[in-house]
Amino acid sequence: MKDFKGEPIRDAKLLGTGSMLLMGLQHMVAMFGATVLVPILVGGFFKDATGEPITQGMTVAVTLFCAGFGTLIFHVCSKFKVPAFLGSSFAFLGGFYTVANLNAGIYAGMGANEKAAYACGGVVIAGLAYFILALIIKVVGMKKVMRFLPPVVTGPIIICIGLSLAGSAIGNASTNWFLAIVALATIIVFNVWGKGLFRIIPILMGIAVSYVIALIMHMAGMTNPDGSAIFSFAAISDSAWVGIPAFKFCKFDITAVLVMAPIAIASMMEHIGDMSAISATTSTNFLADPGLHRTLMGDGLATAMAGLVGGPSNTTYGENTGVLELSRVFDPKVVRLAAFYAIILSFIPKFSAIISTMPTAIIGGISFMLYGMISAIGVRNIVENRVDLTKSRNLIIAGVIFVCGLGFSNGLTFKVGSTSVTLTALAIAAIAGIVLNAILPGNDYEFGKNAAGDKSRGIFLS
Repeated sequence: MKDFKGEPIRDAKLLGTGSMLLMGLQHMVAMFGATVLVPILVGGFFKDATGEPITQGMTVAVTLFCAGFGTLIFHVCSKFKVPAFLGSSFAFLGGFYTVANLNAGIYAGMGANEKAAYACGGVVIAGLAYFILALIIKVVGMKKVMRFLPPVVTGPIIICIGLSLAGSAIGNASTNWFLAIVALATIIVFNVWGKGLFRIIPILMGIAVSYVIALIMHMAGMTNPDGSAIFSFAAISDSAWVGIPAFKFCKFDITAVLVMAPIAIASMMEHIGDMSAISATTSTNFLADPGLHRTLMGDGLATAMAGLVGGPSNTTYGENTGVLELSRVFDPKVVRLAAFYAIILSFIPKFSAIISTMPTAIIGGISFMLYGMISAIGVRNIVENRVDLTKSRNLIIAGVIFVCGLGFSNGLTFKVGSTSVTLTALAIAAIAGIVLNAILPGNDYEFGKNAAGDKSRGIFLS
């Protein structure tokens, strides 16, 4: 194989077939920990609320299939030009948590699988919202559109997403604080002091290290502080080696749609940030060619497809952008290989069952970092975009978003005709922020002036 001496490689065939396959595997490893964590976290939300675990849709197998197939959809829409992988979005965790805890109207006494189906219906509508933004950007231009979605609006919304989940992290971690701290410490160590690929996959390393320690404790006869077993392996023995993922078609209800759809604002900003980051990493302006409108359509279609069959929303993954920077291999073909690997794994139920045995405390330790990091990313979004908080307009917008996003714990319920509609705290916050930014004088934000700030919009750990 030719020695490229750090030069960017835009045709992976030059590496040889074996090296190309390994590069695809590296991309799959980078996305894996965060992608499979989302259905595990969501399953915990619904199980806590109803006592019934999710067995259809929103499983590890369905999530891997949606990530892989969604990535291929994105590549088709973006003319096979953008080396991006689409994994599970953390932005919608707050929405799933809210739907899981709905207990009025049709949701009273509803089981976990049905509630998750309605939440996924909201994901479908959120995905279709990408098409609206893509059309507007195509017609009026990106800079004009982004004036209505500046960091003073999107930053505080992201902060609210993370803080709204803090109680869930504490509740899970408290089942075994030792394992939770091990998971948390491992993520910190690899994220701060890790080298090469290990620094890009801190979540995966946190899962692996804490899982091994939990396994040793379990084999030594130790239990959780409340006396419960650390592990239950019944699901592994009951699972086949080959099987079709347990898809579940979504359902639609206006309340669930109004819970999930506004979160598309944060996830679309995440997409724009990731496209800016990939463009900067590869020295190729993907915002112009194939165009932001095309990448948004690909992301939205992948998200709508995932919600349709019971999977979590998709988003472009910053972890895989890190792999691009690390490897200097910019050929989208290696990312599509990772997508095929994910699809193959989704048809191995035994593998998914092993992932699903992860102790609740480990989930708590990981989410302890993750939810706080989401809020911190919102702060970074504000700082790196140089939002001037000495201006009264900016303080007003941020302050109103915080109070709405954290204060309306039960949302705002009203009736349209005979239909009961509930606006969640995040929906109220998003509406208030966008409206205030539009009507208050002094909006001087212009997308594209600060490249570092544009790149900081993504919600990802690394």
